[in-house]
Amino acid sequence: MPRILIVCFALALAGCGVETASTAATAAAAKKQEVEQGRKTMDQAAARAAGAMDQSQDRLREADK
Repeated sequence: MPRILIVCFALALAGCGVETASTAATAAAAKKQEVEQGRKTMDQAAARAAGAMDQSQDRLREADK
């Protein structure tokens, strides 16, 4: 009887560890996706800023003519 209790207790503890590991993996995947989305947003903002700078320089060139 005590062996059965020990085995049940060990299985219960192992189950908790698996749940914790899967939760950590899910959180890490979500964070990775968040970082990738942030990079895309930064790249888009940089492209818009570069476009605005080019447009501004074009206007200055036109004004000088």
